[in-house]
Amino acid sequence: MSSDRNKRFAGKVALVTGAGRGQGRSHAVRLAEEGADVIAIDICRPVASVSYEMASEADLEETKNLVEKHGGRAVTDVVDIRDYIKLEKVLAAAVSELGGLDVVVANAGIASYAPGHEITEEAWNDMVGINLTGTWHTLKAAVPHLLARGSGSSVVLISSAAGLIGPPNLAHYVAAKHGITGLMRSFANELAASGIRVNSVHPTQVETPMIMNDEIFQMFRPDLQDPTREDIIEVSTGMNALPTPWVQPDDVSNAVLFLASDEARFITGVALPVDAGIINKV
Repeated sequence: MSSDRNKRFAGKVALVTGAGRGQGRSHAVRLAEEGADVIAIDICRPVASVSYEMASEADLEETKNLVEKHGGRAVTDVVDIRDYIKLEKVLAAAVSELGGLDVVVANAGIASYAPGHEITEEAWNDMVGINLTGTWHTLKAAVPHLLARGSGSSVVLISSAAGLIGPPNLAHYVAAKHGITGLMRSFANELAASGIRVNSVHPTQVETPMIMNDEIFQMFRPDLQDPTREDIIEVSTGMNALPTPWVQPDDVSNAVLFLASDEARFITGVALPVDAGIINKV
């Protein structure tokens, strides 16, 4: 038996949203390393209420190159997951090209920061539209393909530690991520009889552009005029029980791969923290 056939996702097709860079790219590449073909989508443009730079089409192309480097076929497209009609159309075409769908990693999301009563209408609508409604759209578009594939498919929703606790200055993010946790639990019950598992992953801060940007540096260190990454290490470390300021995308991807694999074949409806102990500490 060849080593390729021994890989956990050999012969399987995975959808990863928000795959242009950061966690999404990490999930896509790790799935490819384990034998999967990948459908990778990303918005690839700015979002008005988000201060940090979003992924570009060049970033998404690099994700495709990395997937193919590891032997996987890759289909990519620029999709705003708030646009259900386009999402459904793009996914159907990609599934037809690659021959099915086995794994969904609903990763796409944004972050912005303000006290709850100061969140703008635009920021609230962008946050809920992408992080929550977009996740539901992903499930709505993907589930028929998973049902067609039959028993053994898996869905992993990327929530957050903030999907289980309520940190300040993130009310819209917290509401959306709690909503993802709720979606996970309901879909897990709805799809269990068909042998499809649904779980969620809840990271603490992850070292990606969503965290490594001037807005969050200022939020954590309002006492400094121009705080940097180094200036938030101590306060970020203090949030977690384990002595680290943040985790890496690979740490989250390892949890995603476990939950999506047959190794977790009897695990569904689970909210799995990859949080360095922040939830337990709070």
